[in-house]
Amino acid sequence: MTSPFLDAAAALQDEIVAIRRDLHMYPELGFQEFRTAQIVAEQLGALGYEVQTGVGKTGVVGLLGSGDPDQRTVLLRFDMDALPIQEENDVPYRSQTPGVMHACGHDAHVAVGIGVAKLLAKHRDELNGTIKLMFQPAEEGLGGAMAMIQDGVLDGPKVDVALGLHVASQLPLGMAVVRSGPMMAASDKLQITVRGKGGHAAHPDQTIDAVLVAAHIVVALQTIVARNLDPEEPGVITVGAINAGKAANVIAETAELRGSIRSFNPAVRQLLHKRIHEVASGVATALGAEADVEVVLGVDATVNAPEPTALMYAAASAVFGSEKINTTYRTTGGEDFSAVLARVPGNFFFLGARNDERGLNFPHHNPRFDIDESCLHQGVAILCDAAVRALKS
Repeated sequence: MTSPFLDAAAALQDEIVAIRRDLHMYPELGFQEFRTAQIVAEQLGALGYEVQTGVGKTGVVGLLGSGDPDQRTVLLRFDMDALPIQEENDVPYRSQTPGVMHACGHDAHVAVGIGVAKLLAKHRDELNGTIKLMFQPAEEGLGGAMAMIQDGVLDGPKVDVALGLHVASQLPLGMAVVRSGPMMAASDKLQITVRGKGGHAAHPDQTIDAVLVAAHIVVALQTIVARNLDPEEPGVITVGAINAGKAANVIAETAELRGSIRSFNPAVRQLLHKRIHEVASGVATALGAEADVEVVLGVDATVNAPEPTALMYAAASAVFGSEKINTTYRTTGGEDFSAVLARVPGNFFFLGARNDERGLNFPHHNPRFDIDESCLHQGVAILCDAAVRALKS
């Protein structure tokens, strides 16, 4: 069965590409999406949506439909923020803001969201319930989803189902990933401060070398995943930064390690935190030093509920065909839409945006990241179809 929204979404393609390129040229960091929010609010207002601005600082909410609390309310979420990256693409729509770039595709998400708004507005008389559009700030590690939740985005009317998407440069154009259960990982931050005894590089026997201790800790941390986790339960411990010392002939007294912890299973998450404390402290003690370990909780795992996933699968299959839907892929990347899905059953899916022939295959958060914009109208059609199905279910 072909999606009833596909042709109408395709007719919007040029318009939503223009929106995406405009947003790409003028990217804004988390909680600074003032221009983007204004564009969204103006577009929604012109379409007859009830518009709320300043939700979660710079977020925008659009309501369309009955508003009847006895009918279902379906939330569709689109994140708006860019990244502190200098763009290296040589394209007419390259970023005009030095050091800031839409390197994760959130400009595409906003464009899809506006396309969804336009298409659903044409069917407002057919909606059996309420559509709530959530244009979210600050997804990139600043807690934008939680800020909007605290400002009541899931209430008034209460949300029954939540749906979202992410364009994916690792997935070919014309495909989608729609799966139930954990889709993306919990992501936590790690900081370890090693305290030794500094001194002259020529007399290591008179010191406790914080750099050496830090190096042993980095290696030892990898044994946690290799030897403490069930082989069928994924986990990641990455030390991404080590800062210590200022001179070649001085043994450093302190060393700071910073890293990231990823997991899908809450029990695995708890075990990783526990073992990191034990291993880091134990290695430091064995080498005569001390280690202060701090784990800062980040986003929870993004977990899709079975029924909304079935609706999304049907909608995506109507656009691509069931043979183009991957139901097993998941990633240890993190996503703060998880905060919404922890409170409301829903589905978050990946939309293929990769085109190797055109060189559109750089990873997310890369200064050369870009997408095949043909995916935009596909995302509009899938989300509109899934939203209508969710209202009826």
